[in-house]
Amino acid sequence: MLIVDAQQNIAFNAQQLQRDYTGWAWHQRRASARRDLPRATTSLRDNLLGRVAVVFASLQVISESSPNLRPWHSFTSGDLSDARDLARWQLDYYRRLADDNDQIELILTQADLAAVLESWREDIPLNQRLNGIVVSMKGADPISEPAQCEQWLELGARVIAPAWQPNHYVAGYDAELTRAGYELLEALASFNVLLDISGLSDRAAAEALARYSAPIFASHANPRYFRDSPRCLPDDLIIRLAERGGVMGIMVYNRYLRKDWHPSDPKRRVTVSHWVDAVDFVCQLTGAVEHVGLGSDIDGGYSYSSLPAEIDTSSDLWLLRKALLERGFTEPDVAAILGGNMLRVLRESLPGG
Repeated sequence: MLIVDAQQNIAFNAQQLQRDYTGWAWHQRRASARRDLPRATTSLRDNLLGRVAVVFASLQVISESSPNLRPWHSFTSGDLSDARDLARWQLDYYRRLADDNDQIELILTQADLAAVLESWREDIPLNQRLNGIVVSMKGADPISEPAQCEQWLELGARVIAPAWQPNHYVAGYDAELTRAGYELLEALASFNVLLDISGLSDRAAAEALARYSAPIFASHANPRYFRDSPRCLPDDLIIRLAERGGVMGIMVYNRYLRKDWHPSDPKRRVTVSHWVDAVDFVCQLTGAVEHVGLGSDIDGGYSYSSLPAEIDTSSDLWLLRKALLERGFTEPDVAAILGGNMLRVLRESLPGG
């Protein structure tokens, strides 16, 4: 059994926080003299130890006008040119990681994915296993016009989320897709790109589910039942996503796991059992285990105390397996939730190679 994590911010944190993905998370923590920064929670070594075989690794750009700016957001975009340059740096970072490390493989084709999964046979030692990286654009701000989609795919992007904040594809947090947004969907579908509806407004997500003809999923978007937030999906969109054969990745972010959680709460107040609650909710709502997975967002820039009690680094994501089994999920169900479901939608979108 292995894990597919549909959301980690590896290159973004390298750019903003000078994090070294190849070093253990606790080494990254010791290397930082600043105590006002979010604590490092993921790395190549932690992912391998936690059996995280495949990571959807983001390209994320923050606008200088964003209401969510943090003091450590040193690189922000003022226009489309800035967004393109910042995202290109992050994409080049992933390419350098793969070029410089024998245990990192960029997943561009089904053949690349097969090579990563083959390295996780039980007879292969940990130091020979591969960590596969799927480059996922978290907000299409770097794509200044839909005609540029092909260029980003040639560079290595394999998953696209149209908007994470208002942009020229979705005009607001409660807005529909713009004309350019519809054109973007058409362009992406023509290349069979895996579309990510995380971060879209309800109306834009509904339009995407109705119109998009290629594979579609939500990389990290918890049920709104547990937190009334636009970052979470309401029941009707979860059902429609399942009807399209999609999958939603459940975050290990406490804010979206418990209705009454507050940032001042002690870390022990939320446990991995609350994550299983969210998984079970999706299974009950859709009537199947095929439409839910993991999109941890474990390194999403929030404080360490915002992770469930048992989670220290991404190596601890393996504990989710035990929590699911204790809740009564079968071994095949757990394998599907922690990896198989995300692998299915990824395979549907990748070229053969």
